[in-house]
Amino acid sequence: METILIIIALVAGIGGGFGIAKFLEKSNVSNMIKNAKKEAASILRDANVEAENIKKDKLLQAKEKFLELKSEHEKEILNKDKKIAEVEKRTRDKESQVSSELAKAKKVNDDYEAKTNEYNAKIELLDKKQQELEKLHKSQVEQLEVISGLSAEDAREQLVESLKAEAKTKAMSHIQDTIEEAKLTAQQEAKKVIINTIQRVGTEEAVENCVSVFNIESDDVKGRIIGREGRNIRALEAATGVEIIVDDTPEAIILSCFDPVRREIARLSLHKLVTDGRIHPARIEEVVAKTTKQIDDEIIEVGKRTVIDLGIHGLHPELIKVVGRMKYRSSYGQNLLQHSREVAKLCGIMAAELGLNVKLAKRAGLLHDIGKVPDTESDLPHALLGMQWAEKFGEKEEVCNAIGAHHDEIEMKYLISPIIQVCDAISGARPGARRQVLDSYIQRLKDLENIAFGFNGVKNAYAIQAGRELRVIVESEKVSDDMASNLSFEISQKIQTEMTYPGQVKITVIRETRAVNIAK
Repeated sequence: METILIIIALVAGIGGGFGIAKFLEKSNVSNMIKNAKKEAASILRDANVEAENIKKDKLLQAKEKFLELKSEHEKEILNKDKKIAEVEKRTRDKESQVSSELAKAKKVNDDYEAKTNEYNAKIELLDKKQQELEKLHKSQVEQLEVISGLSAEDAREQLVESLKAEAKTKAMSHIQDTIEEAKLTAQQEAKKVIINTIQRVGTEEAVENCVSVFNIESDDVKGRIIGREGRNIRALEAATGVEIIVDDTPEAIILSCFDPVRREIARLSLHKLVTDGRIHPARIEEVVAKTTKQIDDEIIEVGKRTVIDLGIHGLHPELIKVVGRMKYRSSYGQNLLQHSREVAKLCGIMAAELGLNVKLAKRAGLLHDIGKVPDTESDLPHALLGMQWAEKFGEKEEVCNAIGAHHDEIEMKYLISPIIQVCDAISGARPGARRQVLDSYIQRLKDLENIAFGFNGVKNAYAIQAGRELRVIVESEKVSDDMASNLSFEISQKIQTEMTYPGQVKITVIRETRAVNIAK
């Protein structure tokens, strides 16, 4: 019974507790809802206040932006109004100016019409007076014809015939007096012109020779130039055609050759080889080839400098190159370039004295001896060959005629032709200008070389030792060893039959075989 009561009490207690708990929970939930509602109302109020504030700010910003845009718009409108006002002002000014110009033009036009009318009236008056004069003249002529018994045409013919006879008589008398005066003064005036011309040009004496001296720092270099068993010096002589004399002369090597171009190539090549220090046959051939190209460039530069110094323009490049080659040629011992420059200056001065074209005379004087420096041998005299070159490269007919006629090979057609001839004679005839022996000696050496070139297979031929030896270099593919011996004999026989020379001439035929391959 007690147990049941306890259980009943526990159940009742649990039920009461549960009811109390539910009541308390309900009470708490109600409080929480009230609090949440209060908080939500508070948040809503704050949100409304903030929204109002944001709304007010945005309205203020919009008003400020509107005012700013309105201000900029008003400024832009003011600027446009100002520009429109300026354009209207310029337009009004232009209209005023145009109106003024139109008024002036109208006034000028009115003046022109008035003067035109005045001139037309004067012309009509003059025409009337001219007609009246012609009538009076005609009546006077008719009266004179009646009085003299001759017509006007007959009287005019008689007057013309009488005037012709009188003028012819006076002209013949004047011509005769002029001829007599010219005979008396021509020779004197010619001498005066020539003497003045010679005095105004500086001259030089002939200094050409056939030997150049190459100075070295010490005699030890001589051995390196000679090379083992003389191979270097033989290679240098074969490449340049210059005889190289290495004797007891201290610190000097002699280069002997009649051709100044070969001597200069040999001298410059030696200088490069000694400076570089590498001296062997292959290097020698390479340096000689480069030096030959350098001399060709120098020839062009000398030609350009010469024509600039003389004030000659428009010369063909090939003729400029020919002028440059004159530096390494001589005529009877006289340097050909110096001779041509001297002739050009003499011609210019003489042409100025005679009132002729100075530039044309200088041009002809510079080019008169270009036929002496041909690339290949020619049977033509140098004057005719030079004339052909001048014609080929577009020189004027006066210049071509002066070149061809300066040794009387052709007829002189222009006034500058005798001037060129005279100036050439003046330059060559003065004391010390030329040496006849040297030119004949050089010609003999050239003839020696030309004889060798007349045989098949000859590559190069060099006359050395003052013409006492002729070295002939042949192509190994065309000439065998046996043929080389026969070639030496044939050349010696031809020299004996065709040339006159003192002493003996040694003919040395050189045949060299080379095998060259390149490893890649």
